[in-house]
Amino acid sequence: MATLWCEYAWLGGDGVEDGVEIEIEGARIAAVRIAAPQVPGSERLEGVVLPGLANAHSHAFQRALRGRTQVVGADSFWTWRELMYRLAGTLDPEGIHALARAVYGEMAEAGVTVVGEFHYLHHAPDGRPYPDANETGRRMLAAAAEVGLRVTLLDTCYLHGGIGKPPDAVQRRFADADADAWAARVEELLPLAGTGVRIGAAVHSVRAVDPASIEQVAEWAAARAAPLHAHLSEQPAENAACLTAYHATPATVMEDAGALGPGFTAVHATHLSDADVDLVGRAGATVCLCPTTERDLADGVGPASRLVRAGAALCLGSDSHVVVDPFEEARAVELDERLVTLRRGVHTSRDLLRAATERGYRSLGWGDGGRIEPGALADLVVVSRDGSRLAGLPAASLVDGVVHAASAGDVTAVMVDGRWVVREGRHVALDVPALLREAITP
Repeated sequence: MATLWCEYAWLGGDGVEDGVEIEIEGARIAAVRIAAPQVPGSERLEGVVLPGLANAHSHAFQRALRGRTQVVGADSFWTWRELMYRLAGTLDPEGIHALARAVYGEMAEAGVTVVGEFHYLHHAPDGRPYPDANETGRRMLAAAAEVGLRVTLLDTCYLHGGIGKPPDAVQRRFADADADAWAARVEELLPLAGTGVRIGAAVHSVRAVDPASIEQVAEWAAARAAPLHAHLSEQPAENAACLTAYHATPATVMEDAGALGPGFTAVHATHLSDADVDLVGRAGATVCLCPTTERDLADGVGPASRLVRAGAALCLGSDSHVVVDPFEEARAVELDERLVTLRRGVHTSRDLLRAATERGYRSLGWGDGGRIEPGALADLVVVSRDGSRLAGLPAASLVDGVVHAASAGDVTAVMVDGRWVVREGRHVALDVPALLREAITP
């Protein structure tokens, strides 16, 4: 049994509580006491203690693109994608492992305790399966274990190079022969699920998976109570192609295939019609917003507040890792919508923190995490008040201050599964900047 005494802790409300005692037994929170005096033998945590932060959408290998895609002129998502494809064609399993370990270390130092890896680098660069068909998936899981993060491997079904098109030379490394081949391969990963690991499913997009195959993936996930994620309406061109081919929007295609529901997470959902918003909301689905990537790729600003009013939940991801900063992702949901609506206070700081914590955990299949309460997973983040960003804030302003001013650099300690993985702002076992330098080819 370990006892922590928190100067301040956020327990899910509009403000923080002071003098919070947290008892940890193994990998769980055993007890929480408010306004408790510090007892001898307890560990004092200065600053604000939060539940673990969830990064619900990651493509770890894309971290190598940071700072290399800012083309001046006629640039778009589609030109960025060509650069991403070029990178994907160069990576072997060792390179994939090295990148994943480094970026997961960067996430840990930013306060992330669980990551959803939307994984589609399945095969060799020439498209041939490795002798172990799940070589790269196992590498991702190993990388997370070495860092000490929880991980949900969202193994991604990717079949086509566009609606009705075969995969091109680069896309062949992403693609399985069909949904049956995808399912057979992912079945081999299921024994790896356990402490620290979940195996989920993903549909890359309606561009890459046909409706009948989406239905197969959805049935596979439902039968195993596994999370199901999909890129949805990220670009207007995706919507236009879907309407031409299927006379329906991507959201309607997902609904008709049986994918929409409480276990479904729509990633981006930037260009939804009003009917799509109602459809996703009525299904009780989650929407994963990735604002720093969406703004970097000029995707647009999604209808976050309308989705919430319709019944959807929100969570957050760093996607291509333009930056790794969960606080920036959280406040960007509110700040980007302010630019579009010309209104302030659309999303409360409490709700943005819930998106960053418990709702992300739930999206990834960890329904018992992302909260500080008895029985919850012992995943915690300590945010310092000593830096300039939070200096001078009274206790009554700390929730707003953390969401709207803190950064990854203010994280001083991170606990996952009852064990400290970050202390004094640095990973306890890994030199993360050195790993990033080694993993990213100049």
